[in-house]
Amino acid sequence: MESPVENKLQTLLKSRKFVYLDGGMGTMIQQNGLKLGQRPELFVLEHPEAVAKIHRQYLESGADVLYTCTFGANAHKLAGTGVSPAQVIKAAVSAAQKAAEGFPGPKPLIALDIGPIGELLEPAGTLSFREAYSLFREMATAGEEAGADLAVFETIADLGEMRAAVLAAKENTSLPVLATMTFEADGRTFTGCTAEAAARTLDGLGVDALGLNCSLGPGEILPIARRMAKCTAKPLAVKPNAGLPDPQDNCYHLSPADFAAQMREFAPLGIRLAGGCCGTTPEFIRELKKALEPLPCPSEREILPAAVCSPLKTVELNGVHIIGERINPTGKKRFQQALLEQDLDYILAQGVAQADAGAEILDVNVGHPGVDEPALMEKVVRELQGVLELPLQIDSSDPAAIEAGLRAFHGVAIVNSVNGEEENLWKILPLVKKYGAFVVGLTLDSQGIPQTAEERLAIARKILESALSYGIPKEKVLMDCLALTVSAQQSQAAETLKAVRMVREELGLKTVLGVSNISFGLPNRELLNHSFLTAAMENGLNLPILNPNIPSMTAAVAAYNVLHGFDKDSAAYIERFSASEPEKQAPAALPGHTLAEAVKKGLKEEARLKTEELLREKEPFDIIDGVLIPALDEVGAGFEKGKLFLPQLINAATASQEAFEVIRKKLAAEGAGTVNKGSIILATVKGDIHDIGKNIVKVLLQNYGYRVIDLGRDVPPETVVETAVRENIRLVGLSALMTTTLKSMAETIRLLRESGHPCKIMVGGAVLTESYAMEMGADYYAKDAKRSADIAKEVFGEGEN
Repeated sequence: MESPVENKLQTLLKSRKFVYLDGGMGTMIQQNGLKLGQRPELFVLEHPEAVAKIHRQYLESGADVLYTCTFGANAHKLAGTGVSPAQVIKAAVSAAQKAAEGFPGPKPLIALDIGPIGELLEPAGTLSFREAYSLFREMATAGEEAGADLAVFETIADLGEMRAAVLAAKENTSLPVLATMTFEADGRTFTGCTAEAAARTLDGLGVDALGLNCSLGPGEILPIARRMAKCTAKPLAVKPNAGLPDPQDNCYHLSPADFAAQMREFAPLGIRLAGGCCGTTPEFIRELKKALEPLPCPSEREILPAAVCSPLKTVELNGVHIIGERINPTGKKRFQQALLEQDLDYILAQGVAQADAGAEILDVNVGHPGVDEPALMEKVVRELQGVLELPLQIDSSDPAAIEAGLRAFHGVAIVNSVNGEEENLWKILPLVKKYGAFVVGLTLDSQGIPQTAEERLAIARKILESALSYGIPKEKVLMDCLALTVSAQQSQAAETLKAVRMVREELGLKTVLGVSNISFGLPNRELLNHSFLTAAMENGLNLPILNPNIPSMTAAVAAYNVLHGFDKDSAAYIERFSASEPEKQAPAALPGHTLAEAVKKGLKEEARLKTEELLREKEPFDIIDGVLIPALDEVGAGFEKGKLFLPQLINAATASQEAFEVIRKKLAAEGAGTVNKGSIILATVKGDIHDIGKNIVKVLLQNYGYRVIDLGRDVPPETVVETAVRENIRLVGLSALMTTTLKSMAETIRLLRESGHPCKIMVGGAVLTESYAMEMGADYYAKDAKRSADIAKEVFGEGEN
């Protein structure tokens, strides 16, 4: 259900220059008796008075919003405790309400604080979007029933998970929503999501405020906040840590006064909500308020034009950008067969080929008789995001399929399409608004396609007015003036070009065209398509839908963007054409992939088939050492350089797993043993329940051919030592995310050394540094999953079994 016209958070924002959020809850409850390994969510059940006291201290320091002690109160994290999310949430909201009782100042807002679930979403992980949505819905509804004033989703790094959270709250409660994501210093989350994509996507979903929190101090967060501020007019929130933690003493050393001084630098960005995260206390909030209150009211920000985006890539719609047309069954028997058989690898390969050829957005149409279009649309969109970084255009006439695609896509998509019929408009435009998408308007109605440009312009104006009435911004409305085949209606080519020009000049809209329609039924279609494309671009076409595997078409777009100044310094043109001749830039037809290419692209089924083919001519270990490992190394190198991101890394590992499985079966059938380059223990140390990082390392190591003994999370040091000795382990990997559990890591290392067992130890986790890892006695510091694989190869030796 929609939030009221003006909710409590909006009212508070109107009454203040700045809204002050509280500081770290975890920091404070550690100072008030939280024991190592004890869950904060259970602490509030056992010591509600201590939590209420903390809330009161934040109130007295000037906080306007109190975050409940419910960060990890989801059913996944509470499993095995015998306690439900509703129990924790009721107690936590009550503690915050009691803190506000009798307070002489303004009544604070009670924010239901919800953090990440603790598992990666598909396709990078195993948690489905529906499962995540269900977990967040349970918390949000319990929070509203308990009396919370708003829902806060914070410290989430996966944009898909954040979307599940926001939709769960907006569809099942009337709570206002504040959404803040957590970023690395490079301006991306650990899953690769950019600050721009996060801001644009959350803005489109209709959150009441958005921003960033945790991971970094004010100085490190400032440039990321600056990037977000350019992409949204929504109230911006920042909640940094008290600097960066010092792992040697588990403390943050930025003083309250220095924290507040650095926070003043955010004011010119137009931030409206400010507070603190890890390491901050009531004194930080007191100093923050003293620093910000004398400043003038935040000015309105200058916002960049709207853009389509995936979590990894943003496409600003200036110049001309290619929408790839090949994921569409029209006139393609092989593609129709793939839809009926749900041959996802064939469909994904179509997307990969178009991306390699120069498409910047992919049209996705899976409508065909005999298929469940909504279900297949969801599946294809989900899988495409695992292997590609491009934004998508959801192409269907079925509102259910459109919504399935929009719900599955974790960015800002384009909907293709609506037309001038009233029923069509009221069925589809609300979906466009709900998910913050762009929409393509077809200039036709119940009477068909008009013959004149003027009539098409009239329909375009009607579609625009209807979109505006639903609250869809004008810049998110695109218009398709419809290219008709000249073999049947020769005069219509000129009318289409005229309509494109009129829509641009009179309505100020960007335009879309299915370019290849123009040549249907004629010889040398490429020549006609190329000529029409050039003419259309000169008349104002922005988004041609075409086959990017035809080099002359992509080259025409590249040249246009140079000649019209959209490609600054001809950078994209030079990158595309300097290495080889233009005709070699893209294949004319969909290529087959080698095993190495299938792994690097994350094509699981193709990796399996190519492995079966190679086994007919190569020995299993030649394939492993000569193809699979080098392919994974190449993906890992791209990850280290910031050219590839976690989803691609995991999907490459998963594709290689398919290949390894084929090899394992062959070896077993021949009685030749198994693929095992060595055994490794992985464990999250005692007191720490975070294991996403460990699980990522596990997937990668397994797909390099190592046997992984995963001891799980919150693992006692003695268990690690006993297992290492019993299994004669040569490499132990320890993980910790919390500064408070670094002592457990050090204790585990100490006991391993005292046992006399000759193993190497690698450690990793967000709170660690290489110097402190060495100081604790570790042999290696694994800064990421790829480094863990490099360490394993060093310990076990290349090619050693």
